[in-house]
Amino acid sequence: MSEIVSRFAPSPTGLLHLGHAWSAIAAHDRARRAGGRFLLRIEDIDGTRSREEYVGAIERDLAWLGLGWDGPVVRQSARLDLYDAALDRLRVRGLLYPCFCTRAEIAASLSAPHGDEGPVYPGTCRHLPDEERARRLAGEQHAWRLDMTKAVSLGGPLAWHDELAGTITATPKTHGDVVLARKDAPASYHLAVTVDDAAQGVTHVVRGRDLFAATHVHRLLQALLDLPVPVYRHHALIGGPDGRRLAKRDRAPTLADLRAAGEDGAALAAALRAGHPPIGFSWADA
Repeated sequence: MSEIVSRFAPSPTGLLHLGHAWSAIAAHDRARRAGGRFLLRIEDIDGTRSREEYVGAIERDLAWLGLGWDGPVVRQSARLDLYDAALDRLRVRGLLYPCFCTRAEIAASLSAPHGDEGPVYPGTCRHLPDEERARRLAGEQHAWRLDMTKAVSLGGPLAWHDELAGTITATPKTHGDVVLARKDAPASYHLAVTVDDAAQGVTHVVRGRDLFAATHVHRLLQALLDLPVPVYRHHALIGGPDGRRLAKRDRAPTLADLRAAGEDGAALAAALRAGHPPIGFSWADA
């Protein structure tokens, strides 16, 4: 059996909370139990929200929990050529098209059904005339979307294995024409995480259950780009007193807060491994 490689890949857009701690511990332990490697990757291509001070804070939080990683810390911002190459491969095959719609326009569309990640794009820009497309490309901001119907026809029947949920048949079509390069970032989460995991030799992707649905899209991209398929493990999430999963946008209590209050990081990690979140927190659904 090949060496197991897992990773923790936070975005430096805020301080880590208990949910991040559990995800990092789960990924770390999955590799360490098998004598494998645990990587730290910083997903910092969101130039409007990423902050350098949060990178140092992430490293301090992991050290406080007693987690160490192997090799240098990798940053997505240093890997833009990999995303460009992947986009070019898809573009040459006629699988991408520019989209000029705003989020408000998509949300307001009466023809936009809702999926796991919100409104499914109704395909407004998919069939723009070539002349109009060329004119708008020259002067308007745009994202690049995957032509999902065409991509699925080329990808064929797809599946992946989740260590907790078993074998899953991929159904990416329910996500619609997903964005692969955003107006404000050189690659979307879907594209960057898929390319990075393959480039770093990640064999086991350990992440929260809230990202389970996204794996349908990632499995399709792996097929289209001829990338290896890792084993997945989508773990349970930690919720706050209101039962909702912890999130940065909701100002969830941070690991820095717990450390400042005198909490012992190693003891906290041990309690989470035993299935016991701190008082006031509990396991939550996605």
